[in-house]
Amino acid sequence: MRLALAEAERAARSGDVPVGAVVLDQGGELLAVGHNERELTGDPTAHAEVLAIRRAAERLGGWRLTDCTLVVTLEPCTMCAGAVVQSRVDRVVYGARDEKAGAAGSLWDVLRDRRLNHRPEVITGVLAEACAQQLTTFFRDR
Repeated sequence: MRLALAEAERAARSGDVPVGAVVLDQGGELLAVGHNERELTGDPTAHAEVLAIRRAAERLGGWRLTDCTLVVTLEPCTMCAGAVVQSRVDRVVYGARDEKAGAAGSLWDVLRDRRLNHRPEVITGVLAEACAQQLTTFFRDR
């Protein structure tokens, strides 16, 4: 999670909401990183999770991220939860809950929806205070 927090800080420096994500392989080795780049690129889909998933798939040479873990500072939104399901990520670890747009248990629970063909393990609250504080500071300063 500390790597994801560092990625989130990179997003904040470029004017984006500070969300960072990393993808780890089965052995815990770093495959890819991402941070929000919507403001930087003008791309509404440039969320940290989507970028990290894309980069991990490119590194692995295929779209299936089976046996991988996505670690992200903020609970994934519906778009990012959909990307997790579609990429077959095995585990999602997130820090701060997102009561307004979270799709991993807060507002929706896309990741554990039994109607879908893939349901990753979800671990919540890892370094939640640090993750939430980073977001609070960013929005307070704006």
